[in-house]
Amino acid sequence: MANLLSIVTFTPLIAALILALFLRGEDEAAQRNAKWLALGATTFTFLVSLLVLFGFNPQDTGFQFVEEREWLLGLNYKMGVDGISITFVMLTTFLMPLVIASAWDVTHKVKDYMVAFLVLESLMIGVFCALDLILFYIFFEAGLIPMFLIIGIWGGKDRIYASFKFFLYTLLGSVLMLVAMIAMYLDAGTTDIPTLLAHDFSYAPLDVLGFTVVGGAQTLMWLAFFASFAVKMPMWPVHTWLPDAHVQAPTAGSVVLAAILLKMGGYGFLRFSLPMFPVGSELLGPLVLWLSAIAIVYASLVALMQEDMKKLIAYSSVAHMGFVTMGIFAANQQGVDGAIFQMISHGFISGALFLIVGVIYDRMHTRDIDAYGGLVNRMPAYAFVFMLFTMANVGLPGTSGFVGEFLTLLGVFQVNTWVALVACTGVILSAGYALWLYRRVVFGDLIKESLRSITDMSAREKAIFAPLVAFTILLGVYPSLLTDIIGPSVAELVAEYDIATADLILDHAVADADH
Repeated sequence: MANLLSIVTFTPLIAALILALFLRGEDEAAQRNAKWLALGATTFTFLVSLLVLFGFNPQDTGFQFVEEREWLLGLNYKMGVDGISITFVMLTTFLMPLVIASAWDVTHKVKDYMVAFLVLESLMIGVFCALDLILFYIFFEAGLIPMFLIIGIWGGKDRIYASFKFFLYTLLGSVLMLVAMIAMYLDAGTTDIPTLLAHDFSYAPLDVLGFTVVGGAQTLMWLAFFASFAVKMPMWPVHTWLPDAHVQAPTAGSVVLAAILLKMGGYGFLRFSLPMFPVGSELLGPLVLWLSAIAIVYASLVALMQEDMKKLIAYSSVAHMGFVTMGIFAANQQGVDGAIFQMISHGFISGALFLIVGVIYDRMHTRDIDAYGGLVNRMPAYAFVFMLFTMANVGLPGTSGFVGEFLTLLGVFQVNTWVALVACTGVILSAGYALWLYRRVVFGDLIKESLRSITDMSAREKAIFAPLVAFTILLGVYPSLLTDIIGPSVAELVAEYDIATADLILDHAVADADH
């Protein structure tokens, strides 16, 4: 079937246009129709994406399902997926129906709420499918707008501050990326991503403002892309927008932010930084490894101090993204496999944890940890689901959280033993804050009068968690379900990286011999 990727990408956008143009009123029937249309569109998008997955050949390391046509001012509309990007497309289409279902109790500007999420889904899928620099940049930046509105309109009491902080941080980082993209076009004469992947950007030393830049243009371009993707991840120390955004965002917004939007940074490193600027990655990789290790320990220690459940889980995300950047810039098979596995796993686990907070927030309208205790006495099903995802977040063997962290640490250990050692302390600290949160919320006697009438999860809430539980356990016991898809593409990426950096090592050896 032709144009499958375009159907997957733009179905939610078409549904959003139908909602915006033809649905009128804010009565109960109109709200119900908006929710069902959004759920139907996201479910249809997921079903079509399954056709892409089943038709995908993991052994072909090139781009598949490629669509290309002339677009605007000579620019190309080009879409395609490889073994790396298809996993993020599937993560997005799988989670979005669950996100819409979790927002079923929303009553304020329901039509606009659903339109924002549908537009956001199209833009997120577009990021992972785009095979043209300008197209990628448009999808990447446009995704800020619906998320800005979701936080700013449906968020908490400090929502305006959080939404502007989120927008400005991520926008400013991306300005440098746009400058680098223009430089890439001037150098290579094209914005076609597959062509740019095969292009050798110069790494001859450059004099800039009286300083010699080792790695030349590659280093400068790498830094420009790094500025954007590091904020998006977010990496320490440019992570401060994330806790504010999570705390103020509605539950569905937090799920999308943690489970999908953060992954755009990691995907960017894999699509641009490693393959296009291998010399820059090799020279600055050790810096990223140490920043990642610091992020893991720092964010875990800060998480231990939190009294707000959402903020604790937000800092947990910063720590887990530290494992991702560490694995990517280990630049070996285990490290990159582990980084991608960690991102997909984190999508399920962190999404579920924010939904877990949402369940009790909808009932009690507070996220303070001290407001709870003894919930196992009234909410046994909730306590079970919370326990499972707490253990997955810690990285318990048998869950997907373990596989990602283990592979990442295995890859990093081959590159830098000290970084791996520091990162391992984060595993211990994560057990500390996760179990501390669980004990205070779930265990103990039900002594707070306000909790005596709290009800367990509804059938709708259980149905939302069921697929997340299934995939968290399935990937934990059968990880090759994912690694078989990503493995060949990662192997190709690592092999090309090794060849490019071997040239750098050879050049250094020749220069040393000349001296």
